[in-house]
Formats: sequence, structure tokens, C-alpha cells
Amino acid sequence: MAEGEWYYCLDHHTVEPYQGCRSLSRLGPYATPADAAHALERVADRNEEWETDPRFNDPDEDEDDGPS
Repeated sequence: MAEGEWYYCLDHHTVEPYQGCRSLSRLGPYATPADAAHALERVADRNEEWETDPRFNDPDEDEDDGPS
């Protein structure tokens, strides 16, 4: 498998090498094309971890008591 810097392009939904789209439109770098291909899954997993991690969430944040 190819090694180097690989990215997942958010504009084209493809894996590309370093010489691809502008960095604002992609995720990475990843070590392999396969890792880059799973970039969105990895983002979803990390978001889920963050959203459920008590260190990053205030228990009162989820309560909607209306205007104070």
C-alpha cells in the first residue's frame, strides 16, 4: 500500500495525494489511502466520543428550562 501524505477531499469525496485540492477542503494527512478513505467515519466516531465524554459536557447544557 502506498505511504505518504493522503487526504480526503470534502469537495469531491475522494482520496487524493498531497498535490490535490486546497487544504481548506480536505481532511488529513493520513499515512495511507485506506486511512484517508475512512476519514469521515473517523470524524463521526470522534464527534460521538466528544459528545458523550463528561469531561467536555456540562450536565446542565442539555436541559432546556426556557428563558432565565
